[in-house]
Amino acid sequence: MTQLFFDDVTPGDELPELVVAVDETQMFFFSAATYNGHRIHYDKDWARGTEGYDDVLVQGPLQAALLARAVTDWIGGRGRLVEYSVQNRAVAFPGQPLTFGGTVTGKRVDAGRGLVDLDIVGRRGSDILMPGTATVELPRRLGDS
Repeated sequence: MTQLFFDDVTPGDELPELVVAVDETQMFFFSAATYNGHRIHYDKDWARGTEGYDDVLVQGPLQAALLARAVTDWIGGRGRLVEYSVQNRAVAFPGQPLTFGGTVTGKRVDAGRGLVDLDIVGRRGSDILMPGTATVELPRRLGDS
């Protein structure tokens, strides 16, 4: 992967989309790793009968992690995630293709750091599941430390 530099980014640039269809095995391991024992993520009868959903739900924090991955994949190894904020607004079910990406909304130099602001989003088709914002620091070609 090629390193992205601050100098090469322009407001309006789109991040490459990350498309993931989360499966129940991934959900199980994520619940185990995060100590999330809520039955809505693994017990279909519970999700349907008690909670009223069609299936178990993909964890919101897993969706947030996938959205962060889309950002960190884009910024490369020398980039740094500085600020990250998302809201979980809708549910996702296992097996559905989810798309994570964003748009550059601004850039600035602050104390010598090349900062890039992003609007980020997780979607299921055209439905917005998780809107958010992020700021990343990218290396600068001139004066790069």
